[in-house]
Amino acid sequence: MSGDLGLFGPDSVTWKLHREPILLLGGLRSLYLQALHPRAVAAVAQNSSYRADPWGRLTRTSAYVGTVVWGTTDEVHKIAARVRRLHSRMTAVDPRTGERFPLDEPELLRWVHVAEVESFLTTATRAGVRLTPAEIDGYYTEQLLAAELMGLDPATVPATADQVDAYYAEMQPRLSLTRDSVETAMFLTLPPVPRNWGSRAVRLGLSLGPTRWAYFGIAATAIAMLPPWARRMYGGLGWPTTDRTADLSARGLRLLLSSVLSTIPRSLRVAPMREAALARASAAGITAS
Repeated sequence: MSGDLGLFGPDSVTWKLHREPILLLGGLRSLYLQALHPRAVAAVAQNSSYRADPWGRLTRTSAYVGTVVWGTTDEVHKIAARVRRLHSRMTAVDPRTGERFPLDEPELLRWVHVAEVESFLTTATRAGVRLTPAEIDGYYTEQLLAAELMGLDPATVPATADQVDAYYAEMQPRLSLTRDSVETAMFLTLPPVPRNWGSRAVRLGLSLGPTRWAYFGIAATAIAMLPPWARRMYGGLGWPTTDRTADLSARGLRLLLSSVLSTIPRSLRVAPMREAALARASAAGITAS
């Protein structure tokens, strides 16, 4: 729809942040964090096809986030309604108690939402994206719209950095490392390579070996960027030196992505959904990068 800038628009912190490719690392970090909630990870393990089709699930999740950020108002509400309908029909069993629970339980939706937006924001800023404290709080506040799309009452969702810190402190006693958590973390760290990658690599004169090691390095950085209390739950170290090393790695990865992407034609490096949003903004006489 011409002139429809969706939920956010060019002046939003959301558009500023989500143009950064380093958010892919933030998305991976959020999955490790989400897996520490026993019910959240059980819900995924019992209802998701991520083991059989991990890259397909990643593509669908990325498409959802991209639509919420860059889509028209109609596109956003249609995809959100579809996901809500899907969740409303699903249940899972708590492996600790045997209790069956709905996937659209507010506590689960809130945990997934906060872990995701905090991971996007924290990863980007630690990788070198400059945001003021007001912009950081502004991003959390803007993302209340995304939380509401999932059926949450915005009044129950943290809307500032301080509120997110308080929320994590409140949630920590409810988190634990379960069998599903461990299996999910292992899967995220060493996922299977799609079958067609082998033939593509041969055509490009590449080897899958370096690709696997490169991904392992990215996964290790995502784990190192978790909050110290989350790293300790996974059996890692909560030392400040780990945070500093992770920051350097994330900054290096951001620079590498920028360098590589600068050599790729714009039509291939800018997602079609974002390109369409920029075109609508331009048609409305608004300059957006």
